[in-house]
Amino acid sequence: MFSRIIKAVILQSSLTPSGGGAQLEIFDRDLKRIHRDRAARQMRKDDPLQVQVAECLLDRLEDCKRSFHTAVILGGAGECVARRLAAGRAGIKEVIHIDSSAAMLERAAARAEAHKAAGIDWPETHYVQADEEYLPLQEHSADVIISCLGLHWVNDLPGAMTQCRRALKPDGLFLAAMFGGETLQELRIACTLAEQEHEGGVSPRVSPLAQVRDAGNLLTRAGFNIPSVDADDVTVHYRGAQELVEHLRTIGESNAVQQRRLTYRRRTAEAMYATYQSMFGSQDGSVPATYEVIYMTGWSPHESQQQPARRGSQTASFEDLTRALNSGA
Repeated sequence: MFSRIIKAVILQSSLTPSGGGAQLEIFDRDLKRIHRDRAARQMRKDDPLQVQVAECLLDRLEDCKRSFHTAVILGGAGECVARRLAAGRAGIKEVIHIDSSAAMLERAAARAEAHKAAGIDWPETHYVQADEEYLPLQEHSADVIISCLGLHWVNDLPGAMTQCRRALKPDGLFLAAMFGGETLQELRIACTLAEQEHEGGVSPRVSPLAQVRDAGNLLTRAGFNIPSVDADDVTVHYRGAQELVEHLRTIGESNAVQQRRLTYRRRTAEAMYATYQSMFGSQDGSVPATYEVIYMTGWSPHESQQQPARRGSQTASFEDLTRALNSGA
């Protein structure tokens, strides 16, 4: 199966904007690839959280009254996206599935073959191992680019989104879902209190994430037209904080911040679990975890799209409007 995967080893994408590239590397991309390799081997079935987010994201594609021939899937919950595309009505004929993890691609390819063997229609799919920060795509080559729960681990988010816009054909669609700043707020609080008590200081145990208010600016900065942003809070209940941590590990969402504390003493971990339970635990013993999901939609520019009115092109003044309102017209 590995022979079907193309490994794109590139230091800089031809789509990278001039002067692009993150000046500050917050996340360890090599470690995140290792996390995803491990998750691909540990996952035994589809993760309900990833499936739910992928379904909500792809609903936006189904709402578009047009067909998209070539789709690009970028990392994250790519396998969930691929399965939904195969069953959808968007007219997808070709898929380019990009992931930094070869193990994730192998898993996706194997499951695609199983679906096809069962008689399920599946678009022609090319599997490419590459870092989402340096896209191995030609300019104006894709009709739609979909990133489901992958962009929140990218160091240069504006640069990555600009590459996506350049890879899209004119009037192409960019769809993305990523975890927002309120994600795992309960875990952040519990970790902070436990480390203050037992470590004498606080290290970043949960990755920094974008805020909803930033998402629209990111789309505009990347050059997308008709930007749209909305957010949804998903609450998942666990039997305890330890099960939450194990879940994050299983889906490849463990901490990959460069400045993370490399060791976590047992007493600190136990204090964190106890703090989480005491502060947020329910009567039945379960604990909630909040996932804020930010959904973003943008279109690559095209002359057919509605344009904002030219500055100074109005035909009525505020004085005319005030006069009309005062006269009851």
